[in-house]
Order: sequence, then C-alpha cells, then structure tokens
Amino acid sequence: MKCALLSVGTEILFGQIVNTNTVFLSQQMNLMGIDVMYHYTVGDNPQRLAALIEHAFLDCDLIVATGGLGPTQDDLTKETAAQVLHDEVVLHPRSLERLKSRYGQMHRQMTENNLKQAWFPSRAVVFDNDEGTAPGFALSENGKTIICMPGPPREMKAMFEKQVKPYLEKQTDSTIYYRMIRTFGLGESLMETKLLDLINAQTDPTLATYAKEGECTLRIASKRATREEAKAAVDEMLVKVREVIGEFIYSENDEEYYQVVGRKLMERGITISSAESCTGGLFAKTMTDIPGISAVFDRGIVTYSNQAKMEELGVKGETLERFGAVSEETAGEMAAGLARVTGSRLCVSVTGVAGPDGGTPEKPVGLVYIGVAFDGKVRCERHQMRNVGRAWNRNYTLLLMLDAVNRAIEE
Repeated sequence: MKCALLSVGTEILFGQIVNTNTVFLSQQMNLMGIDVMYHYTVGDNPQRLAALIEHAFLDCDLIVATGGLGPTQDDLTKETAAQVLHDEVVLHPRSLERLKSRYGQMHRQMTENNLKQAWFPSRAVVFDNDEGTAPGFALSENGKTIICMPGPPREMKAMFEKQVKPYLEKQTDSTIYYRMIRTFGLGESLMETKLLDLINAQTDPTLATYAKEGECTLRIASKRATREEAKAAVDEMLVKVREVIGEFIYSENDEEYYQVVGRKLMERGITISSAESCTGGLFAKTMTDIPGISAVFDRGIVTYSNQAKMEELGVKGETLERFGAVSEETAGEMAAGLARVTGSRLCVSVTGVAGPDGGTPEKPVGLVYIGVAFDGKVRCERHQMRNVGRAWNRNYTLLLMLDAVNRAIEE
C-alpha cells in the first residue's frame, strides 16, 4: 500500500511550529508495512488542499492527514476531503454528545462554532478524540482512503494508537518488524564496509546504516505476512551482525547511551559520582534525567578551575603545574579524589579543551582526558576529537564518558 502524509496548517509553512507528526507517522506506517512515498505540507487553503489530495491520490492508495479539524473558519480539512471524495458533511450524533459532555467536564461554555467539530462526511468512519475536542475520520472511495486526524501531537498520537492503527491493520496484508542497533566508536562508512557482505547479499531482511551525531545506527527490517515471521528473520540477521560489529554495539533496542548505562548501574547496584571540567556538569545533568537514578547516582561536581580541582578533589598543585589541567595525570587524580570524597564504587572525571579557542599545538581544541576509578583501580583515556564546535565537542565528550563507564562496568 502506497501512502502520502499530508500536514495541514499555515503555521507549519511559516515555521511557527515544528512538524513532529510526520516523523511519528512515517515510523508507524513503515512498521505496519505501508510504504510512505511522499510528505506534503499545505496551508489552510481549501483550493490548494483539494488539488494536493487529488494529486497525491494519483500515485497513492492512502493519505494520512493531520490538522484542520478544529472549530474555526480556516479548519476545512473535513469539507475538502468530502468534496474530493464526492461526499457531503452531516451531523454525527455521537460526536455531538461527546463534545457537549467534554465541555461540561471542563466547566466551560461551548461556543456555537464548536458544533462544526461534530459534522463529518456521511460515509466516514469516525475516530473519537479522548485527548481533545476534534474527532478524526477515515473516508474511502474507489479504493482510495484518506484518514484525517487532529494536528496537536498529543491528540494525534493517542488517536492513532487507539483507533487508527487497528483500522489500518485490517487493511494491510503484511507487516514490518525492525530493530535499531545503536553503536559507538564506529563511523557510518566503516560500518558499511564491515557489513558489506551482508548488505550485498540482502533481500529480506534489509540493512540500512544511519549517521547520528557522534554515533551510528543500523536498521534491520523485515516485511512478512505476520509480525512473528518478520521478527524471526530480523533476529536471525542480528546474530550475523553481532559477529561482525558486536564490540561496537551498545543497544539493540534503540536506546540512548545514557539510558543503557543508567540501567546497568541500577541493575547491578553500582554507585557512581562524576567530576567534570570542560563539560560543565553535562554528564551529571544527563544521568539525573533517568527516573530512579538516585538509587545509585551520588553527586556530580563541576571543578572548572584549578583551585576547585585542588579543594574539592585533592588534585596536587604540583600535578597541575607540571602537567597542566588538561592531562592524564590530572584526570586520574580527579577520579581518585572523587572516590575518596564520595565513597562511590565508580567515579568518572573529565578535563579537556572544549573550544572554540584556548587550544595550543600541544593541547589542541577537542583534546580530552577521561578518568575512571572503579573499586580502587584508576585508569585514564586520551581522546582527540575533530573540532566541530564547542557544543558538539561537549556532547561528544559526554558520549566518551558514557562509553568509558559502560566498558568499566562490563570489564
């Protein structure tokens, strides 16, 4: 089944909102084995909307639209869809009752123009909106179907999961199952080179590599008659992939690196603290985004100045004078000192040159040292990043810290 995604709203064209609906729906359509061929965006203009629906139906069996279902005069998606598919809008009694009930629950007066949300094409399958006031619908004619949902992402996602997805599953004869494999320390071109034999021999499942900032993702997908068959095919391919790039894989379930590390720390009861210089607390902030991490995360200390490194962590003045703040020796003393101060089993430290200036020929921008103290043993790593920019350097350093912690846990 070929599908076009249609976003309705002048505010999208003006850049006033970020269109996240298309990303979500593209993912969902592909999971269901529905081929997304086009993304369209059109303003609140019925003539252009009608022309675009007619154009999309020339090559697609299905249009999934969001937006333009509200109570105002420029919300004309329903009327336009009915016109193109030769239907007329009529009052939908159940939607009217739900609308009145919802306004009663909110203790708000329902203005006259809200009644517009209870009118639908006469042949439409209506989808209730449990998160808002504007229902959605599906309308078909001669093998062509348009599904219209509200524009607010929270309302659209709830409607899709509860009602649109089951509706579409009845219309398709296949399904796609895929897994996103997340790697670190392996660029996209090198990943493809290592997997070239599998890629060249692929039919189903298929392999696709994606570059992400600082890391690389591999998508393994299979399209089969049932989800069980597709999953079995993907799992079989995953075994082959592990044999080639297993050392670089940190997640086989599309998790962020910090989520993987946080989960392992909590599962194994390993307490952790961090001491940061060039990242300014980014590691601590990221870890404390994880629900429940307080069970193992003790503290994060930002020791930006040399004085702070000495006072908070006990870094020796002679170490800083002889080797400098950005050095293996300083990173090691930071981690060891943090372990003494906190008593955490695992302590991670970082010091480096984030840029955009401040580097020297001996210590250029992008140079970082990461120290890890685990159960009394301290080790340090040196990394030289390419100087993309301060924000990128700090974010990539975060990934390096997470990778160092992950390897320490596993080793």
